[in-house]
Amino acid sequence: MYDIQAIQNMSPFSLDKEEKGKFLSTILRELTQYHYVNCNEYRKLLDAWPFDPTTEYPFQDIPFLPVRLFKDFDLRSVESSDVVKQMTSSGTTGQKVSKIFLDKETATNQTKILVKIVNDFIGSKRIPMIILDSKAILKDRNLFSARGAGILGFSIFGSDKIYALDEEMNIDFDVLESFLAKHKGESIFLFGFTFMVWQHFQKALEKSCRKLDLSQGTLIHGGGWKKLVDESVDNDTFKNKLEESCGLKRIYNYYGMVEQTGTVYMECEHGHLHTSIFSDILIRNPLDWSIAPEGQEGLVEVVSILPKSYPGHVLLTEDSGKILGEDDCPCGRKGKYFSISGRIKDAEIRGCSDTYATKY
Repeated sequence: MYDIQAIQNMSPFSLDKEEKGKFLSTILRELTQYHYVNCNEYRKLLDAWPFDPTTEYPFQDIPFLPVRLFKDFDLRSVESSDVVKQMTSSGTTGQKVSKIFLDKETATNQTKILVKIVNDFIGSKRIPMIILDSKAILKDRNLFSARGAGILGFSIFGSDKIYALDEEMNIDFDVLESFLAKHKGESIFLFGFTFMVWQHFQKALEKSCRKLDLSQGTLIHGGGWKKLVDESVDNDTFKNKLEESCGLKRIYNYYGMVEQTGTVYMECEHGHLHTSIFSDILIRNPLDWSIAPEGQEGLVEVVSILPKSYPGHVLLTEDSGKILGEDDCPCGRKGKYFSISGRIKDAEIRGCSDTYATKY
């Protein structure tokens, strides 16, 4: 098996199409063979495909698993005694949730790669952090799923950390104003889930007629747009309103899922979501499962080199999107860049923002 230590120091957006294709194919072939040997359910699926993992093939040929399988089956490639953490996806009441089993190695690698990717956008120095959520999310173990894990995961980038919302999801102005006075003139890192940022911070701040100076801040947010799209709030509106209300200019959306924690797809300053060298996406034509050409919309397939304790390295999502380009984004980062259109019709709501918005 490949050694993550040998590649973790590589720049996350440094390989062009040809180099990355060879890099991913080598590692993903090894992972496919590993999961074939160590996960009975995965082996049955590949045998039924049929697919021989011992041959040489590009990563684009590896059979994908629909993400919904993780709701119906306990898929893991390690002994149960080696599982140190079980992650679950967000879900509305009555929905099944995905169950992801992590051993120590996989959990550690997820954190290391998340750091590599995010540092490319906010720098490697830990800075004061505002979490645009309530600390209550970490107290209620019934709520501690992808949302709580997301907060803990991104908290590693912060030094002095505060929660901007109280337990009733109201802005705690006393805490915020004291924090901003303490760190006046310093760079600030903010993290939150898209709907919570909009509903409980932006709209509440606008309604309060109070001003906060977050002009030195960088916000990273994600977790689904469905409720905001229903309210006719797009990405540009989201950014413009936050700049008006508190001076935030550096705002980055990200795309990711609990089934492939660690390999987030960050939005650059030109509004494009980017694949890193540790992951990639393909767009599948839902009529024949062929790979759609650049610019054509279809179902999003995500690949990642990180899932080792479970067969989650090649997954078909229930999101639609399209490839916008490769190796030529104006931001200078190599790799594919893309956009997500939303959930396919009749797919279950599953993003952290979207599931919360439905309950809200």
